[in-house]
Parts: sequence; C-alpha cells; structure tokens
Amino acid sequence: MDILNKGLLQYSEEHTTLESELLKKINRDTHSEVTKPRMLSGHLQGRVLAMISRMINPAMILEIGTYTGYSAICLAEGLSSNGKLITLDINEELEDRVRTYIKEAGLETVIDFQVGNALHIIPTLTSIFDLVFIDADKENYSNYFDLIFDKVAVGGFILADNVLWSGKVLDPKPDKDTRAILEFNRKIQNDERVENILLPVRDGVMLIRKVQS
Repeated sequence: MDILNKGLLQYSEEHTTLESELLKKINRDTHSEVTKPRMLSGHLQGRVLAMISRMINPAMILEIGTYTGYSAICLAEGLSSNGKLITLDINEELEDRVRTYIKEAGLETVIDFQVGNALHIIPTLTSIFDLVFIDADKENYSNYFDLIFDKVAVGGFILADNVLWSGKVLDPKPDKDTRAILEFNRKIQNDERVENILLPVRDGVMLIRKVQS
C-alpha cells in the first residue's frame, strides 16, 4: 500500500511532526482491535491532511469514509473558528468507538458523525464545503465526486485517497476496484472545472481545486 520503501517511509515519519497521544492511541487500537487496519490514514498521511487543512483554514469540511475517526480528527485541526466537520460512514459496528474518540478529542460540538449510506446522505446536505475528503468504497468515487461538486465552494478543495491503489493502476488487467479508480483519475484529469495534482503519498492522494462551477 505504501509507495515508498519501508526505510524511506520511516525516515519521512522521523522528520514529520509527531502524532498527538490520542492519535497514537487510535493508531494502536485500530491495528490491534479493528479489521483492515491498513485503511487507517496513519502518521504521515494524517499530518499531510492536517497540514492541508491548516493551509486552507476551512469553515466546513465533509469527509466521506470515517473508519475509526483518525483522519477526521486530523482534518479538524485546520478548521476556522466555529468551523464544522461532517463525517459519514456506513459501518455501524464502529460507531461507539468513533464517538468515544471524538469525545476524547473534545470535538463533540465540532464533528458531526453520521452513520449511513453516503450516497443517500450527501443529497440532503445543505452546507457549502471548503474541503472534502473522499476515502470510502472505490467503485463510488466518481459518484461521490458528482454528488459533492456543486456543494464545494469555487476555490475549494477535494482530496481523494487511494488513487494509486497499491500500484494496481499500472496493472494491465485491472480488477473492479482498480477500474473504478482508473475511471475516477481519468475523470478528474479531463474535468476542465478543476486543477489537480496526484500526490504519491502513501497510497496516492488526488488533490483537486475547484476553479469554476
């Protein structure tokens, strides 16, 4: 999943601001107690998300795919005064864990955690978002992008995780999820309403800026 070899990844993490004690705990708990812990953003990517959020200083953030809450807490670091973050996840089994971590972070009034199908929830949202992070089921990446585009402010940003998909984007015979990622990457590259950079961070992050409606 990590594009860098382990030595360079370790060196990068050693020269990156440390995780908070709570983030360390979420990282540790997720790897020891939750299935598919590789879905966690982790130290390096978490600091990237926090830094991007701090640079944007958004008033409203939408996250599609909460998992155990690590990335939501990172993204919330950059919120402007009185800012809000809405995070959506379909996995009811993780709800109590996520809500506990949000409470420990002191973000109960800042993070609105909603459990359900994002494809159904997003059309009901009335906010205009400055930053959106897509990190959910890959086959719906293009659908999520289409659903949220008009809800993103001009000049706002969309981040999409896993766009290198463990290097499978170069596979001559891609599987279903890889084909969905390839379709999404082509879609963004050909969309004249945005500027985009594919960052080879961890499993690949597409950084998208909306330049016109």
